[in-house]
Amino acid sequence: MKIIAHRVGNKINGESLSISQDEMQLNEEMTELLQDYFLGSFKSEETFQFYSDSYLVNNPVYNSVSEIFEDKSKFLWESEVLAKYLYESAENPRVQGGELFIVLFEGDESPESVDKIGIFKTEKRQSFLKFSFLNDNLEVEKDQGISLAKIDKAALIYNTNKETGFVLSVVDNNKSGDMYYWFEDFLHVKQRDDEYFHTQESLMIYKDYITKQLPQEFEVTKVDQVNFLNKSLNFFKEKDQFTLKEFTDEVLQDQAVIESFESFKTDYEQDMQVNVAEEFKINPTAVKKMQKHFKGIIKLDKNFHIYIHGDRNKLEQGQDDKGKFYQLYFDKEQ
Repeated sequence: MKIIAHRVGNKINGESLSISQDEMQLNEEMTELLQDYFLGSFKSEETFQFYSDSYLVNNPVYNSVSEIFEDKSKFLWESEVLAKYLYESAENPRVQGGELFIVLFEGDESPESVDKIGIFKTEKRQSFLKFSFLNDNLEVEKDQGISLAKIDKAALIYNTNKETGFVLSVVDNNKSGDMYYWFEDFLHVKQRDDEYFHTQESLMIYKDYITKQLPQEFEVTKVDQVNFLNKSLNFFKEKDQFTLKEFTDEVLQDQAVIESFESFKTDYEQDMQVNVAEEFKINPTAVKKMQKHFKGIIKLDKNFHIYIHGDRNKLEQGQDDKGKFYQLYFDKEQ
């Protein structure tokens, strides 16, 4: 593992940029500690790729990592280029300065292994107590440092798919300064067009359709909407492969609703400038992440919430002289 660290302040606030001249020399224990700290940042299967509004070589970060992958002797030089570019990318006074680590993880001899370049930035400082035993007494003093729990900003670039912008894992755990600074202003990345993306976007399109468009075109109750959401989520949980026709036939069923949804999907793709496939392998991690957006809840004034998980036929709605009501049927109380 090759590693170098620079100090990157915020130029808008008059903070400096400090460039290291040599790689860090670490013992085995510290190397292992930092490697776990850096690589432990990536939990999601969501992946990204570099892009440019013109040509990929005009993306500075893409260009630098390409040079390092091609010639490892350029590691020090390109790390300095990256530090200077990150320094220039700060256009918001709220962006926090910090240490920038450029790390080269060299792959082993296994066929699936590739070289990786990590770009990591620490920003938040935490207070901690230091204890020392002096003159037969335990002394304590306050100091500040970075937490090893999670890094603030991280990008891991895999040396694969270079022609389409490489494959990246990206994390930003501190967006309080500027939510665009890391993903867009510096890295200039977008989500890759893979099974995770198609699973995530298909669920998002469907949720938006059921909650926003469907009530405008058809007479549907809140129960019907929750039922549609539950059926769609169960479809993605139970199936390994998605096909649009199978989904609409099983979940939407009504031809008029199917045509309405397909029209909505087309408009969504045009507005969001995305292209969601009609056939793809379902990614379970993406389904799990999106599940929180598919809550089967009916809110009744400020008094009650009804959580619906299953059979829509066991819930009836009505009205009498006391007002509107829901009637629930069940087999046993738990």
